[in-house]
Amino acid sequence: MNGSAASRSPLPLPRSVAAGQGTVALHDGSRMHVAPQLRPAARAWARDAAEAHGVDLVLSDEVDAPVVLLLDPVLPAGGYTLTTARTGTRVSVAAGDLAGAFAAVQTLRQLAGPDAFRRGPVRRAGRLELPVVTIEDAPRFAWRGVLLDVARHFLPKADVLRFVDLAAAHHLNVVHLHLTDDQGWRVEVDAFPRLTEVGAWRPATQVGAWRFPNLDGRPHGGFYTKDDLREIVAYARSRGVEIMPEVDVPGHVEAAIAAYPELGVSKQPHAVRTTWGISTQVLDPCEATLAFFRTVVDELVEVFDGPWFGLGGDEVPPHLWREAPHVVAQAEALGLGSVDELHGWFLGRLAEHVLARGRRPVVWDEGVSPHLPREAVVTSWRGFAAGVRATQAGHDVVMAPEQVVYLDHRASERDDEPVPVGFSRTVEDVYAFDPLPADVLERTGPVGPGRVLGVQACLWSEHLPDARRRDYAAFPRLAAFAEVAWSPVVDRSPGSPAQGEFLARLTDAHLPRLAAAGVEHRPLDGPLPWQQLPGVPGWPVDLAATLAAAGPEGHVGGWHEGNEHGDAGVVAPEDAPADVPAGAPGGAP
Repeated sequence: MNGSAASRSPLPLPRSVAAGQGTVALHDGSRMHVAPQLRPAARAWARDAAEAHGVDLVLSDEVDAPVVLLLDPVLPAGGYTLTTARTGTRVSVAAGDLAGAFAAVQTLRQLAGPDAFRRGPVRRAGRLELPVVTIEDAPRFAWRGVLLDVARHFLPKADVLRFVDLAAAHHLNVVHLHLTDDQGWRVEVDAFPRLTEVGAWRPATQVGAWRFPNLDGRPHGGFYTKDDLREIVAYARSRGVEIMPEVDVPGHVEAAIAAYPELGVSKQPHAVRTTWGISTQVLDPCEATLAFFRTVVDELVEVFDGPWFGLGGDEVPPHLWREAPHVVAQAEALGLGSVDELHGWFLGRLAEHVLARGRRPVVWDEGVSPHLPREAVVTSWRGFAAGVRATQAGHDVVMAPEQVVYLDHRASERDDEPVPVGFSRTVEDVYAFDPLPADVLERTGPVGPGRVLGVQACLWSEHLPDARRRDYAAFPRLAAFAEVAWSPVVDRSPGSPAQGEFLARLTDAHLPRLAAAGVEHRPLDGPLPWQQLPGVPGWPVDLAATLAAAGPEGHVGGWHEGNEHGDAGVVAPEDAPADVPAGAPGGAP
């Protein structure tokens, strides 16, 4: 096996690791006895072993095979035990369920050293070596997610599949696919072909932060066919990952309105948006629009057969509604207190339809209202308190606070960070992420009756146009997030023993894995020359000043009255245009 013992240390860190002496060898043709329920995980490991080591692991009915994967329902959900030995059964895995088996085989892959992440053998083919070890493990959270934004910049299917592989390698089990936004509609809908004929393309793209009027003049676009998406869903599931689609409504809809102007309030021709920032263009929240999006849901639940369906619900300025007599009349006819409540009403009606189709709707935290079914899951992005409040309203919640786990934000205070937008969030900051800080709970009171299902990192793509830029933004910070999501609770604050041990393990074991996998991650000491983007303007923001201006609920981002762009409060950078007001961003930088 290549590398030292340090290069085999797992990440995320298991609950218990007891290292033995020596190594265990598996050879080409080694037999595997696998419980039928766990065979998808066994096949995943066999694929990796054949590709990286030239070792074919062969399914066998022999109970004394060198490799055994068995089901143990006594173990916790997603949990497993793993033992390697030099005599008898060489590799023995017991898993509480299929999810636990997938986690176990990813750990086995890591134990084989960095070369296990290559696509072909580079050393001795036909032999796979593992250290003698006993591991007991189970996840901290059931939902360990990462959002991949393919709407702002389209990502080819092959790159999406690669990202799924990387998520699985980190024990992440939900990839939230953000498929629609102002700047592009990326999913085929048979009933409404103009969504992709028109909505999937724009004539140019803003370069840098939204406050700088720089357009590149290059057309951009792309979309996934239904079969592309069925392939992505099947590929992810074969690696223990669920794909959750998101169709964002009733805001973030300029691409849809460009395709079908009748969806908008004014009914006038419109164009796909070429710039970033919060748009005032929103859906006309009428019955015809609801019928349109019910049809969209009906088609897409046949493609995405997982348990969740995202409906967005974030950043919905009501200005056009207030100015439209027919929308005001609709709100009055419904008996709503104000036209602004149509946001919650529309989202609630569509969420009910998602439930009727056998899925749980998922919305951003602005979507919480009395109209939202309690079965809806809420993703808390505007800080922590919004998530706790949602649980108190009876919703299950996923914690994804912008100020910690939005990985498109700059990775340090360095001047040479490419497109330095938003808050400075280092690897150490992300590793210190506490989904339920004690000071927040002191203000809000306890969680419940809803549950915290888990946590999610977000990779928005305004400034991440391709896989190379997404590699840089995501890694190694996503590895730090993955350990928070999976491993037991410890003090991970900067300077803590846990943080020091993590950074050593990251450096010695995990960065070599990422390099072997071809991930162009950000080096810990700063960007390489070709990872920099000099001259592309960013908009760095001071986190402490933003939090101080956020008030007791700590809502960091999003549109609200008087904060039209999600950016009220902090001094602008020195190179900002003269007509740009001071501001502290909350929404996408």
